[in-house]
This record gives sequence, C-alpha cells and structure tokens, in this order.
Amino acid sequence: MPNVTTEAKIFACGQSRELAEKIAVTFGVPLGNVITSTYSDGEFQPSYEESIRGTRIFIIGSTHPGPENLMEMLLMIDAAKRASARHITAVLPYFGWARQDRKDKPRVPIAAKLVAKMLEAAGATRIITMDLHADQIQGFFEKPVDHLFASTIFLPYLKSLALDNLTIASPDMGGSKRAYAYSKALESDVVICYKQRAKANVISHMELIGDVTGKNVVLVDDMVDTAGTLTKAADLMMEKGALSVRAICTHPILSGDAYNRIENSKLQELIITDSIPLKQTSDKIRVLSCADLFAEVMQNVHYNKSISSKFLM
Repeated sequence: MPNVTTEAKIFACGQSRELAEKIAVTFGVPLGNVITSTYSDGEFQPSYEESIRGTRIFIIGSTHPGPENLMEMLLMIDAAKRASARHITAVLPYFGWARQDRKDKPRVPIAAKLVAKMLEAAGATRIITMDLHADQIQGFFEKPVDHLFASTIFLPYLKSLALDNLTIASPDMGGSKRAYAYSKALESDVVICYKQRAKANVISHMELIGDVTGKNVVLVDDMVDTAGTLTKAADLMMEKGALSVRAICTHPILSGDAYNRIENSKLQELIITDSIPLKQTSDKIRVLSCADLFAEVMQNVHYNKSISSKFLM
C-alpha cells in the first residue's frame, strides 16, 4: 500500500459491533475505543477514548429501527467532527428508514431524504452503504455515496450450489430490475410475483407471472422484514410446480412473526448477510458475512483506489 499521511481508524456503534470487529480484522487495524454513558431516562452519550484529530475515521452502524440506532450514529459523527477528525465516513451496512423514499400518498414524510440530511448536518463527509431500498436515495446526499451491492457476495454462493433449471424470481414488481440483473449474471430465466397490499406488511393478493414448473427458484430481495411476502411467494411457487425455493435477502430485519413464518414455510433456505444482527438462529437461515466487502472498499477509499469492481449491478 502507498504511504498516506492521514491515519485510518474504525469505530463501531453498539448495534453493529460484531460486524465492525470482523471488518477491523480484515482492514488490519484494531477497533477503536468508544464508551457510551447512559442516563437513567435512556439518554446516552458516546465518547471516543482516544485521539482522532486529523484522522480518517470510519463509523460502522446500521440504522435499522428503533430510532436509537440512527441517533447513536448521528452522535458518533457529531463527536468526531468536534474532535477534529479530518474525514468522517459513515458506514451504514443497512440504511434504515429507506422505504419512505417518496410521497406515496398525501401528508407523509420522505424519511430517507430526512435521514440523509441529518447525516450530512451531523458532519459525515462520505457515506458507504449496501443495497439501498431504492437506488435514487443516493441523490438525496450532497456528499459522496458508495453504494455497494451484495450480489458480489451472493453470486459466488449461488454458483457454488450448481442448481439445475435455475430461475430467479422477484417477490414484487419493484424488485424486477434486481432479479433481471441476477438472471443475467447466472444466465437463468426470470419470474415475477405481482402482489397487492391491504396495508403495510399485509398482502391481500399475489399472482405469479411466469412458469416455475420443474424449476429451482431463487427469490431475490433487498430486505426481509415480516417475511410475509417471501413465504407467501415460496408457497405459491411450490404449488405451481417448483422443485425448490430459496431466497436471498441482503438485510435481515426479521420483525414480528418472521422467524416462525420462515420455519413453517416451504422455503428451503434463506440466505442473508450480517448487515443486521440476527435476533435468533434458524436451520433455514444461512448468513454470508459482508465484512470482507466493506473492509476492502474502506481500504480502497482510504488509499484512493478504485472500487468500481464492487458495483456489479
């Protein structure tokens, strides 16, 4: 590596400490020391317990709800700015609140835009994230955004399965672009599920566009929340004659009754990353770490090298 005058340091928000430790090992630096003090009413204060003056710091933390995860990232950024860090890169393996990326009805917020502005106002000079819910969220920032794709992690695994009659599926119309990108890389067919929602997280109707008879199907999505869509799609495809159904989802939110739905569904396997820590384990869930991907990109950012090879989709 060429010499650089700015030292790199990595720090973790509490919710992503396990992932940050893996990233730090691969990056080749020790994880920085942060202590968080908590008041009796729940207010908390992070404190850097080492000098960061003049350094490039990477703050690793997914901002999935509850709101304290986002708040911790904002406080960490603000503290770094006030401690005279030269570069402050917010590394958000999962960029939370991203489903509110537009006004889909009157009198609602655009939360993704608000979060982008808050991160910049706090002092972030760069953002690194993975598989945004909508690509256009990058445009909500005035600072550089490195938007990585988990396809660089998932595609090698899918190829290692050597599935015959492979078909890629999108669980909804909005994910069709992602499904087509995977199908192109794997030279496979594509099917799409058309769904209608009664309200958020509640599906009223689902139909399959395409033929899955005799196919090994892989559903592709950016996140899995309640797992209602995925499990309903898997059951529908098995009813339509699929040989097997797997799912790859980058961000395992897995809220509500998600784990039970997965266990009781016809999904053979759910393949995820560790962008969000799991609440419990399951024999049906396989975790592929994104630590090496983030560590490599962070190194290349620090040493001013290209990261275009990580933008496969």
